[in-house]
Amino acid sequence: MFSFLRKGRRQPPVFDSPPAPDRPVAVIGDIHGSDGLLERLLQRLEDEAGAHTLVCVGDYVDRGEDSARVIDRLMARQEAAPDSLICLMGNHERMMLDFLDAPGRAGPRWMKYGGVQTVASFRLAPPSAGASEDDWLYLRDRLEAALGARRERWLRDLPLCWQSGNVAVVHAAADPALPIAGQPEQALLWGHPDFGRVPRGDGTWVVHGHTIVPDPSAEAGVVATDTGAYATGRLTAALIAPGDIRFVTA
Repeated sequence: MFSFLRKGRRQPPVFDSPPAPDRPVAVIGDIHGSDGLLERLLQRLEDEAGAHTLVCVGDYVDRGEDSARVIDRLMARQEAAPDSLICLMGNHERMMLDFLDAPGRAGPRWMKYGGVQTVASFRLAPPSAGASEDDWLYLRDRLEAALGARRERWLRDLPLCWQSGNVAVVHAAADPALPIAGQPEQALLWGHPDFGRVPRGDGTWVVHGHTIVPDPSAEAGVVATDTGAYATGRLTAALIAPGDIRFVTA
């Protein structure tokens, strides 16, 4: 909805649409290798939101200690009930895949931002400082073997966004000037400077993780879910139904 000043100057859009997903949804924030918290949160959601579709915003790997277990838990749940869980890609899954595709170029950055913990969860060690291209290739080959084709295909096939009614779930952000279907990967995985500052004009609520917040929030069409599980010991889900948003934290 647009409002106008009496002098004819247009103000930014005012977001006043209630959430209206086609079905109730529970959106789980960044997990980052926190398998114990994920297990507890899933149990709470079974009790409190059993009819909700579960959507994870990405960042299953890195920083926490149990990335391999998180991947296996999510894959097993999807295989048991494919329509009950949607897992999106986060920027940390993208960094991991970049490492698999170009280990010498992408490896040092991935290790810096949590890859060390991920390779450790597969019982591997990172190269030492000053590693050569051959060292990075060796780690890549060992990680690919430890992952296996099934896990790697799951990671590569993760979608970038999901939408139900006027509720869209992304990892990091969405450009408020573009429709959800037209978002660039850079905005969805890494963020956008106008996200959260400029309200959307199409009435779409955007649920996201990526940026750690002290407490989950829902304001002006933006729902923040990342409560920093690996650092704070708090993993949060946003429970969204027509006209209602509430939070559950493990």
